[in-house]
Amino acid sequence: MAPALADAARAADRPLLALSIGCPSGVGPEVAVSAAAACREATCLLVGDGRVIGRAAALRGVSPRRIVEVDGAAAARLLAPGKVAFWSGSTPLRGDSPPGKPTREAGRAQLAWIDEGTELVRSGAADALVTGPVSKAAIARSGAPGARGFRGHTEHLMAILGAHEVVMAFHGGGLTTALATTHLALARVPAAVTPEAVARATFWLADLLRRLGTKRPRLAVAAMNPHAGEAGLLGDEEQRRIVPGMRLATKRMERAGIDAELLGPMGAETAMRLGASGKVDGVVAMYHDQATIACKLTGFGEAVNVTLGLPIIRTSVDHGTGYDVAGTGNADDAGMRAALELGAVLAREARKAAGAGARRAAVRRAAPPRAPVAGERRAR
Repeated sequence: MAPALADAARAADRPLLALSIGCPSGVGPEVAVSAAAACREATCLLVGDGRVIGRAAALRGVSPRRIVEVDGAAAARLLAPGKVAFWSGSTPLRGDSPPGKPTREAGRAQLAWIDEGTELVRSGAADALVTGPVSKAAIARSGAPGARGFRGHTEHLMAILGAHEVVMAFHGGGLTTALATTHLALARVPAAVTPEAVARATFWLADLLRRLGTKRPRLAVAAMNPHAGEAGLLGDEEQRRIVPGMRLATKRMERAGIDAELLGPMGAETAMRLGASGKVDGVVAMYHDQATIACKLTGFGEAVNVTLGLPIIRTSVDHGTGYDVAGTGNADDAGMRAALELGAVLAREARKAAGAGARRAAVRRAAPPRAPVAGERRAR
């Protein structure tokens, strides 16, 4: 095979990652461009405003010759390693959005880029979605259709993709964890920690770990109350909700052919310590900060946010918009590099699974009927 044809064949074989650049006033565009330029595991297709991408490239010293505007996925897949694709169909940003000061139009644009990147993956044009950090407030107050109820990528993607259920998970930095509840006021958490929610998080965490090569995942299930409720003295949610959830998870895993060991419920600090030390493969957390505090202490900037249960692959950085350092060129792109790497790993695994077919079909059969999660309001 001629060298040029060989290069094209290798390029076409790499996964194509649709990368929404996040809030144009934050660090998302610069870490997206910088990480995409360094990515060798996949070809990256940037979804965002061309002016914003150009500004970010200049800020990070990425040559404009390395960023190639394309009008479709086929052209993007043929790019040589070291090139970054920019999708010409991205919604343009109206006006400007200065660093650290997101505008109403910035809120509308970043939501559009999420939706456009999602559609590229849903249609099969791209293999996985990787998302930059957005401002939930800017989106919710932008006036864009469907934006008012926006509370985060996880809930939004569930709604627009019509998923039966979703689970927020974090992987990397020495810890893998999944959440029974997501972006929810703390006062609403007890009602939302249902047996079904616990089973859902446990099941999809075990599935993720198996996809990443762990043959028999060992999971610690965190309690909701201090000291796992201290035999009911400090709360009884462990026995009324979490233990039944673990039983439901075991049944779901058996139907899907997943062999896993569940430990707990145990105090959250114990569960996270076991996860961080490698004595268990993953931890099921009951609420947002129970998981994210541990993740950001053990590996801030290295953990990757993964949305499980979607019909597409989605990974993201575990940090926010970084308005305080936006525009300085000093934002660390390690988190975005990790998100791209994991997106590529999962995309390659999905190709293998699609060839075999059996595991994915088993997972779908194990899924319960679609139902709203108690205590949580889905984004519209």
